[in-house]
Parts: sequence; C-alpha cells; structure tokens
Amino acid sequence: MKKLTLPLLASLFVFGTATAQDYNKWSVDLNGGFAKPARTLSSGYSAETFKNLHLDGGVRYSFNNKFGLKASFGYDKLDEWTNKINNEANHYRTSLEGVVNLGRVLNFESWTSVFNVQAHAGGGYSWLKGDGFTGTDNMAHLMAGLTGQVKLHRRVALNADFTVIQNAQQNQNWDGVSATNRSVFQGTMFNATVGVSIYLGKHAQHADWYAEAKDNTIIEELSNKLTKIENDLKDSDNDGVADYLDLEPNTPANTLVDSKGRTIDTNNSGIADNIEKYIDEKYGDLNKPVSSDDAALIKDLINKGYVAAYFDFDKAQPSTVSGVNFIVNYLKNNPSASVEVIGYADATGNQQYNNKLSERRANAIKDIIVKSGVNASRVSTKGAGVDSASAKSLARKVVFKIK
Repeated sequence: MKKLTLPLLASLFVFGTATAQDYNKWSVDLNGGFAKPARTLSSGYSAETFKNLHLDGGVRYSFNNKFGLKASFGYDKLDEWTNKINNEANHYRTSLEGVVNLGRVLNFESWTSVFNVQAHAGGGYSWLKGDGFTGTDNMAHLMAGLTGQVKLHRRVALNADFTVIQNAQQNQNWDGVSATNRSVFQGTMFNATVGVSIYLGKHAQHADWYAEAKDNTIIEELSNKLTKIENDLKDSDNDGVADYLDLEPNTPANTLVDSKGRTIDTNNSGIADNIEKYIDEKYGDLNKPVSSDDAALIKDLINKGYVAAYFDFDKAQPSTVSGVNFIVNYLKNNPSASVEVIGYADATGNQQYNNKLSERRANAIKDIIVKSGVNASRVSTKGAGVDSASAKSLARKVVFKIK
C-alpha cells in the first residue's frame, strides 16, 4: 500500500506547492544579430547573409518555472544586397509571445544546471518603410523561435536565438523595388541573434533555472503519516474493529463487539453474550453431562479471560456475580479442578494502592466462591496490580485460571 500511495501523495504535494516557491519571475531580454529576408523579394534581388542588422529587446514574466509571457520590440535594418543596390528598408515589430521553458519541462536539471532551452511563439503588429517605399507598409505577423541559454550568473544568462517571422498582407517586397502579390501570408524574415537575459527580483534564482528539489522532509512526513494510518487500521484483538476506533483494544478473539469494539454484554455478566450463550448451552446445567472436548474448550475460554467479574471504581466488591457463579458451577462439576483468582486495578492512583486493591478484589471473589460451597483449598488468589493494556472499565476486574 505504502509503495503505491507515497509517490502519489508526494507528487500531489509538490504539484500543489510548485507555484508558491521563492524565485524571481521578471527578466529583461536584449539581443542583437542578423536579419535575413527570405520572401518576398523583387526578381533578381537578394539580401546579403550575416550583414543586415537585427536588434530586439523584451520584458518577460514567468507564471511559474515552465511557462511565461513576453512583450518585445524588434528592428531589422536591410541595406546590404547581393546586387549592391542602395535601397535601405527598415522593418519594425511589436510582439506578444508565450514562452515555454523546455529545460524545466524536460527536466534538464537532472543532468545540467548551466544549459537551458526555451521555445517562444506569438504575434503582433509590424511595419515596413524606407527607400523606394511609398508611405508605410502596415502588417500583422506571426512568429516562433528557439532560444538556447547558458547561465553565467544567478542574475545573467547568455542567449542564442533563432526566430522566424511571417508577415501577413505585406504590400511591398523587402527591397522596396516592386510590390508583392499581396497574398494572405507574404513576407518571411529570419533572425539569428545572441544576447543576454537579465533577471530581476530579490530571490536567489530565476524561474528559468528553478527546479523543485527532492524534499526528503516531505517524503519523510508522508511516510510517517502513512505508517500511522497503517497502524491505526490494524486490528490487534481481531474483533473486526480497527485499533483507532476500538475502545476496548484487548477484546478476546471471537467476542461479539459493537462498532466501537466494545464487548456486547447486555446482562453485564462479565461474559460476552455469544460466549455466554455457548457456555450456557454446553455447561449451564450441572446435571447435564459434558463431553471431554467441551470441557476442554470451556477451560480454555476461562483461562483466556472470556469469563470475568468486573468492579466499579475503587470498589473491592464486584458489580456483577454472573461470571463468579459460572466458575462456581464449573468447579462443582469438576471436583478435581482448582482455580486461581487474579485481581486487577486500573491505572488511576498510585501503584502501591492499586496493588493492594487488586489483592482485595481477588480475595473478595474467593470469599464468594468458598461461601458457595467450594473448598477453600481449591481456590488461590493473586493481586496482579494495574492492567494498563485495557480501558479503565475493563481493567477493574478479576479473571480466572483453571488448574
């Protein structure tokens, strides 16, 4: 049970507390690199690779250590062409992107605390203007990219990013020489950059690098709780009632009990009803012969404590004598048998007093047995002191041992 339950509880606990951890959530991302327009370009025109400038910056907020949101601004300066034209185009964009921290999603922390990868995607508004353009070409765009990270310091990470931007309804080619065919998605731009992430906040680390530690304290607490549950569910006296509900945790086996584990003894005879019924059927009539098997079983029931006399608090005389009467009948029906009367007290009061009280209770029961016609030589007594294993009402008792 514990092998299956403990990991489940631990997982639920960690999931439930992950968003409340102490890590920074804000960062500023600054990048610079190259812009490469792919389409649409006028016939015979293309941009130089690794020569056209790209700059971007953004502010990012991490909802937790796996997901975040970024607002950014980007700029592409296109002035290097393979055919050496002098046209300059300036492309601007503002974007809102969702960010997925793949390093935490894929548990990079299991093998590195320095390298990380993020994926980002979103869209926004962009515009294009420059030499050869009439006015400003206003567009919407979609974008997606991957960012590799190297942690330099708890406040700084080095980034290398590759992003694809796809404009919608771009009216003119990137070079400004001619117009596009104005398809729905027209104008593709690639950006390759390096830069830094600067982490803001008072905590020791940022969500980019925060990983839930394996908290052995949590595991230990859950283990202790499960152990307690398992112990509570034990039924030490085999009466069908778990220990944590059992008000009489030492009920003899096979005794009828209620939902609280209390012996069902409706006539307060000191003998459980089902045991009393059995004994009465087998041994209630002194004139009725008893088989050797039944006699042996009844002796065993007596010696296991199924027959007892109980006492009120601080009293030496029994509150009921049914159990005593049964012992008298047994002894009269078995002339060769003798009995030891064993007295107990509950834990209230000092030990010396309780020892004497247990002796007085044993002697009081002996007096009743002897006055009922049993020779005193067949009855011995013993004061056993405190019965700490029983509930108080059950500890105040006398039990019998047939010899």
